[in-house]
Amino acid sequence: MNKDLLTIISQMSPQFSKGQRQIANYIVNHFDKAAFMTASKLGTTVGVSESTVVRFASEVGFSGYPELQKALQELIRNKLTTVQRMDVTSDQLENGNVLARVLGKDIEKIRRTLEETSERDFAGAVDAICSAKTIYIIGVRSSSALATFLSFYFNHIFSDVRLINTNSRSEMFEHLMRIGEGDVFIGFSFPRYSKRTVQAAHYARANGAKVIALTDTIKAPIADASHFLLMARSDMISFVDSLVAPLSMVNALIVAVGLKKREEVSRTYELLERIWGEYEVFETRGEDQGGQ
Repeated sequence: MNKDLLTIISQMSPQFSKGQRQIANYIVNHFDKAAFMTASKLGTTVGVSESTVVRFASEVGFSGYPELQKALQELIRNKLTTVQRMDVTSDQLENGNVLARVLGKDIEKIRRTLEETSERDFAGAVDAICSAKTIYIIGVRSSSALATFLSFYFNHIFSDVRLINTNSRSEMFEHLMRIGEGDVFIGFSFPRYSKRTVQAAHYARANGAKVIALTDTIKAPIADASHFLLMARSDMISFVDSLVAPLSMVNALIVAVGLKKREEVSRTYELLERIWGEYEVFETRGEDQGGQ
């Protein structure tokens, strides 16, 4: 919860009109729900007109209601429990085609990710990875899927990649204790942000490693520890964290690194193809099985 914003609204309440005080009281007491209401819906809920809601947003310092709504959404990202997430988003999804709504939201997240991520930071991250002695990758809870995917491909490209997949603080720092100059730390941190990942990023930076943070906003706790900040939208959908845009960012990172290390990657996959064929790693179809 952004206490400054809610405090400002509370402190300004005496100078509001009666209708604006109703809006202020609702936002302060139900900010989690108000953040996902349209101006019309909020007005109906508190018993005022949509224009009153719009004027209220201007009164508290925003250019319009969408800006106030965005501020409310940003301030609750790391505060809602899973149950609250379900309550907040149920109205958005239950009254329509869930498939179309969810895929539509994910498309929008990728679009915003492309607009918001720094190309300079992305290029810097690729260069740092390609020149790293050792690459440490950390992602816990739902972010562990992203970390595992990245480490799978990086292990095909680099000789020393270490995936740290533990929720134990002591084990995490035991894995990191030798990190230092020339190494790269890649940390995945999305709401609700893991304290251990943030602590590990600060430890890595303090020991001289380059820190690459994949997170959702410049205000994320891990951002302060990063040398290169890669932002990917990961807004919640009901109780689920959407990882579509972060995974797209990971794909871009793998491809960009692969292009810079094209010769090494080609040699690696030539060797892997021989190994896969010799040891029958993959199922074959066609003539060997009579087309069955």
